[in-house]
This record gives sequence, C-alpha cells and structure tokens, in this order.
Amino acid sequence: MNRIMVIGISAGVGKSTFARKLGESLEIPVYHLDVLHWEPGWTEAPKELFAARQREIVKKEQWIVEGNYSSTFSIRAEKCDTVIYLELPLHVCFYRVIKRWLTNIGETRPDMGEGCREKLDWEFVKFILTTYRSRKLKMAERLSNFTAEGKKVITLKSKRQINEYIQSLQSESRGVG
Repeated sequence: MNRIMVIGISAGVGKSTFARKLGESLEIPVYHLDVLHWEPGWTEAPKELFAARQREIVKKEQWIVEGNYSSTFSIRAEKCDTVIYLELPLHVCFYRVIKRWLTNIGETRPDMGEGCREKLDWEFVKFILTTYRSRKLKMAERLSNFTAEGKKVITLKSKRQINEYIQSLQSESRGVG
C-alpha cells in the first residue's frame, strides 16, 4: 500500500479525516483534492491546472489522495495500488456536513483550498441529497473494475469499521498485534 485513493459515497462521509489518520499511521503524505481544486474565494482552478497538479502527485513513490472529483478520477485510478472506499448512510453524511459547517463557520479547514471559508448553500445540500443513490451505484461499478484490475479494494461501511481499520494500522505501526 503505497499509492492510495480514498474515495467516498458523499460529502460528510469522513474522507479527509480518514485520509489524515491513514497518512499518520502509514507515514505517507496526504493530498486533499479540495485543496488542489479550489482557489481563494471558492474559485475553481482551471481544469487543466487541476489535472496537472494531480499528475505531479501520482508520479511520486507514495501518496494518499483523498476526494472523488470524477472529472479527473482516471488520473489517480491509473496509478493507485489501493482504493479505500467509505460508505456511510445518507443521514450520517448529511448530519456531518451540517455539523462541519456549524463548527467551522468563517474558517478555512486545512483540507480545503486557501481562502475558502466554510459555507453551506442550497446547491451543495441539493447535490448531497439528490445524488447519493446514483453515486452508490457508480461506486459499486468502479470498485468492481478496480478489483478486476488487481488493485486492492477496501470497503468500510460503518463508523465502527472505519475506526477499527485505523486502529489496526496504528497497532501494526507500534508493533502491537
């Protein structure tokens, strides 16, 4: 496990937090796609720049890239050796998005582009609520393709599974177990 994609069903599933903990446990650098995609003031980076930033990362020996961004999915998918997919119920994801917004109002999270203060608008809420099921089907297809390509696929579908996975890695890194 040296080149890892962390993807998830929805905003609020915990991709950023999981990737950070995974990176600490494995001592592998973590890259958040939101940081690469969003310029100050919630301006999208030009598509080619966003793609070029990712191409530079995937040239490296080790990396964890967190985020979905289907427009550039193939850049990461082609080079990864492991895919970790997080899938929690929609109500949990939505609750976490609201909680994150309330906790970080006026702040810029470390996993977000510089100068992008926390916000929550109707378009984002609608996106989360209306695309969850279709994304779930699309992710199942993608995971099946990854498996067929011989990539390691790890699917975590509960908070408990997510926590136990990270704890197992931390135990391994300490030589426990």
